[in-house]
Amino acid sequence: MPTALLFDLDGTLIDSITLIVESARHAFSSRGCVAPSDAEWVAGVGMPLRTMFELHAPSLDRVDDLIAGYREYQLEHHDRLVTPYATVVDTLSLLHSRGHAIAVVTSKADWLALRGLEHVGLKGVVDLIVGCDSTTRHKPDPEPVLHALEKLGREPHEALFVGDSPYDIQAGNAAGVTSVAALWGPFTREQLESSEPDFWLDEMAQLPALVDGLSR
Repeated sequence: MPTALLFDLDGTLIDSITLIVESARHAFSSRGCVAPSDAEWVAGVGMPLRTMFELHAPSLDRVDDLIAGYREYQLEHHDRLVTPYATVVDTLSLLHSRGHAIAVVTSKADWLALRGLEHVGLKGVVDLIVGCDSTTRHKPDPEPVLHALEKLGREPHEALFVGDSPYDIQAGNAAGVTSVAALWGPFTREQLESSEPDFWLDEMAQLPALVDGLSR
């Protein structure tokens, strides 16, 4: 069977980083709390939203209210601030047409991941969404990746996982799949090197050639 292709969402398929940062700023400022720096917030992209707020909220009893503030801004401005990265739609459409099973493995809520995919025109080429609602443990734990493989009926050696964050690479490596670092997201090569990805991509358009090479 063709290799199963797993992808992170934010920072890998869709450019939602501005939305993520501005939603966090709104959440803290609207609730009268001191916000983390943009760099501190972006460093956590790839973790579940609740985990991020638990790290930065002034107290745990403020987390739910801060998340509510985040959602207010996020849902109002989602479609204005979310776009697909260059070559992503064409590349995934090509790979899907070649028979590859395609899954999104994200720390985002399942329903919100679906909204992002619909907005950028990727819903029709994604066979499975594994979001934070799908598993009890989350990246960098391998559980979401293993859950996707189970749903797709594939073994780890039959899959690769493309992601832009250290959490993606760590989860992929722990699950035993081929890990591929995407260099167009918010994390630099230097920030990703310690996670030891198997391969690197400068742009999504390079993925079909990589997949072809691994299939030989």
